Amino acid sequence: MSARRRYAEPVRQLLGEMSAVTALIASNLKQAGRMTFQLKGSGPVKLLVIDCDEQLRLRGMAHAAPDLADAPIPELLGHGQLALTLDAASMAQPYQSIVPLDGDSVAAIFEHYLTRSEQQPARLLLAAREDCVAGLFLQKLPDADNRDPDGWNRIQLLADTARPEELLDLPPVQLLSRLFAEEDIRVFDPRRVSYHCPEDRTKVGNMLRALGRHECEAILREHGEIHIHDDLCNHDYRFDAQEVDHLFGQPG
Repeated sequence: MSARRRYAEPVRQLLGEMSAVTALIASNLKQAGRMTFQLKGSGPVKLLVIDCDEQLRLRGMAHAAPDLADAPIPELLGHGQLALTLDAASMAQPYQSIVPLDGDSVAAIFEHYLTRSEQQPARLLLAAREDCVAGLFLQKLPDADNRDPDGWNRIQLLADTARPEELLDLPPVQLLSRLFAEEDIRVFDPRRVSYHCPEDRTKVGNMLRALGRHECEAILREHGEIHIHDDLCNHDYRFDAQEVDHLFGQPG
């Protein structure tokens, strides 16, 4: 996701933590669809986008000032908003939810979002480095207090003892057993998370067809080629006059 991007270290850190929390939340998708989180701010980090499908295939990008120095999250992001867009095959139109940025970390921002959107308290621990990201997502279920009045407070206190290096380096079952040694632990089968952002020249060609032959030929006359950069996937697409003729099915 960060290859050939030249992101500053604080930006890679933010993008990594957002990748972890997006994968955790998207793992709840039960049908074909995409979940996209956009974090827009007024600070030097203008935009963070992570997109994930039901197969936990991630893609993402950032728009930020180059050579950015490390700073507190509120200074990096400024004022802004966190937006979720959910697009599933069964939905007539995508669902969108937007909340203001509120928190001094990516984890706190998402905790605020989850508490407001789902009306259930949530706790997140996130960690990231160049070769690995990790997250622990806790959520209080509706009947938790009836079954275990002290459970939510106890679990949060235990989770807070986790160090970032433990999140990144310990196998999940070992981490859970270390943090919650006195609790009953059940785990699901692990699922693979991958980066997936292949080139799609056909889609770009269809976009040029929608733009129209006249507009495409005007660009060719001015620049000698049509050059399109896909920010999300970091792919470059170039079309010369012959390829444009082929798109429209007849010589210009």
